[in-house]
Amino acid sequence: MLLLIPLLPFLGFLVNASFGRRLGKAASGAVACGAMLASFAVALIAFVRLLSLEPVSRAISNAVFTWITSGDFTASFTLRVDPLSAVMILIVTGIGSLIHIYSTAYMHEESDAEYARYFSYLNLFAAFMLVLVLGSNFLVLFVGWEGVGLCSYLLIGFWYQKKSASDAGKKAFIVNRIGDFGFVLGVLLAFVRFGSIDFQEIARGASTMSPETTTFGTVSMIALLLFVGATGKSAQIPLYIWLPDAMEGPTPVSALIHAATMVTAGVYMIGRNAVLFGHAPQTLLVVGVVGTATALMAGTIGLVQNDIKRVLAYSTVSQLGYMFLAMGVGAYAAGIFHLYTHAFFKALLFLGSGAVIHALAGEQDLRRMGGLKNQLPITYWTFVVGALAIAGVPGLAGFFSKDEILFRTFAGGHTILWIVGLLTSLLTATYMFRLVFLAFHGRHSDHGDSHGVHGDAPPAMALALVVLAAGSVVAGYVGLPEALGGGDWFAKFLEPSFAPQPVEEAAAHGVELTLMLVSSLIAVAGITIAMYFFLKNRRAADRVAERFAGAYRVLLNKYYVDEIYDAVIVQPIRIVSEGALWKVVDARVIDGAVNGVGESVAGMAELLRRLQTGSVRTYAASVFLGVVLILGYYLSR
Repeated sequence: MLLLIPLLPFLGFLVNASFGRRLGKAASGAVACGAMLASFAVALIAFVRLLSLEPVSRAISNAVFTWITSGDFTASFTLRVDPLSAVMILIVTGIGSLIHIYSTAYMHEESDAEYARYFSYLNLFAAFMLVLVLGSNFLVLFVGWEGVGLCSYLLIGFWYQKKSASDAGKKAFIVNRIGDFGFVLGVLLAFVRFGSIDFQEIARGASTMSPETTTFGTVSMIALLLFVGATGKSAQIPLYIWLPDAMEGPTPVSALIHAATMVTAGVYMIGRNAVLFGHAPQTLLVVGVVGTATALMAGTIGLVQNDIKRVLAYSTVSQLGYMFLAMGVGAYAAGIFHLYTHAFFKALLFLGSGAVIHALAGEQDLRRMGGLKNQLPITYWTFVVGALAIAGVPGLAGFFSKDEILFRTFAGGHTILWIVGLLTSLLTATYMFRLVFLAFHGRHSDHGDSHGVHGDAPPAMALALVVLAAGSVVAGYVGLPEALGGGDWFAKFLEPSFAPQPVEEAAAHGVELTLMLVSSLIAVAGITIAMYFFLKNRRAADRVAERFAGAYRVLLNKYYVDEIYDAVIVQPIRIVSEGALWKVVDARVIDGAVNGVGESVAGMAELLRRLQTGSVRTYAASVFLGVVLILGYYLSR
């Protein structure tokens, strides 16, 4: 049964890749959506079956085949569902199905061949992501890990005729390879240390060891190398630069990559190895600090961006930073909880932005929007729900998961990280409602020519928006904290995958309620700031930008990180590659050696050719000379 979950989308990929252009758009879209919905149905069956098991034994395994056998080493292609992977497969197949349905309308203007190519890539992406989360060992996970990297390159560069799109695809691929180098080293070191690549075996081996609290030992190094891989996939400092450029792909691709699948792979991988990371507290501190710094940095950049999708891209980087903050303070369940709620409201926001872009015939500049509230009512109201959820407004999904992270951070004694997380929450509410007010409120004349709106989202797109909006409201209640009368069911469900973080319950409820109030006020403050500057008094925002022109320019240019990387890394490598490796080593040394051998052979052949005169007397003289030399040699001996 477990094999069907990734196999069904893979079969959809095969059908569309082989016959899609002949099937036509309707059949091609139906195949892709049907494959995802069928996979979601099987995932639901697996989830229900998992719930029927006792909590201590909640796991279902399927050893598909023995992959590698060499001496004492054996690696099998085994799929495994436990509470953590169950959450992931439901997110990937459920949210992925909605994105597929949305895409049938969004991509309808493409030709039959391009339409089929798009859906084949989308199905393949989902299949690899499902392999990643279902793998019971590092080798199977790595197949999915590299597969989603390949598919992200194909989907980001889908419109390969555009240079910016093809460059963005290559950038994502190369940056992820850098992170993957560290990831592979971490896996190899884990095998050397524990003699296995199976997650359960490594967890059992690590659990018998003492935490490396005073020394940075082998376990800490393994965890750090694995985290390097996570920084690439999940877009953390310093490898986050590929994700904003990934907006060059179709908007549903942005929703799939940045909400429910690829970018959460790093978070999932750390959660999967929670026992290992728990025995490396120094590495966990690095994870928490990097996550917090990424969240703050991306939040400040998102505050001034003018491209509607880039605002959401930096929002994704920031929210991923929140997830790594949770992992870094040991609140693994809280990090996965935020991953789960984020899938709903971030997919909603990306698809909502896609509906706006679709209505405006490709326009993405917020400065050329405005006054769309009445013209796009379904898009507007669903988008507002998503914005409220990500801002952390009480009662919506994002409030519960974000509050859980901040509470666990504060309760763990990480006060500075909590303060930075709270500041990031303020920025999130501000830049999200800046986006809402610039795109949907005001007058057309305020931001250029916005006439020619094509109309609200068609039925397939509207369905996805409404379902995701509903999820953005209710999804958080599965993790309703005990302080609000709930049972924290989500964290308890995940307990078999990683031990819960201990908190003194008597004091915790009062502290948690207080922190909830603080974070709620922060969300309201952020919305109020956005309302003042971008709804009530837009000239005030312009005056602030003019007064702090230097800081504004730095944020608008994303701290010049791309320019710094280009000057410090890319250009020196290019200069060395072209000037030394290509023109000297390749052209002169390697090519010179090869050409020299060829020229030597040609020269010798030329000498031999001159001996072939065609004269019988010359040949007879040569034979006579040869006989004399041979006889002379033997007589002299």
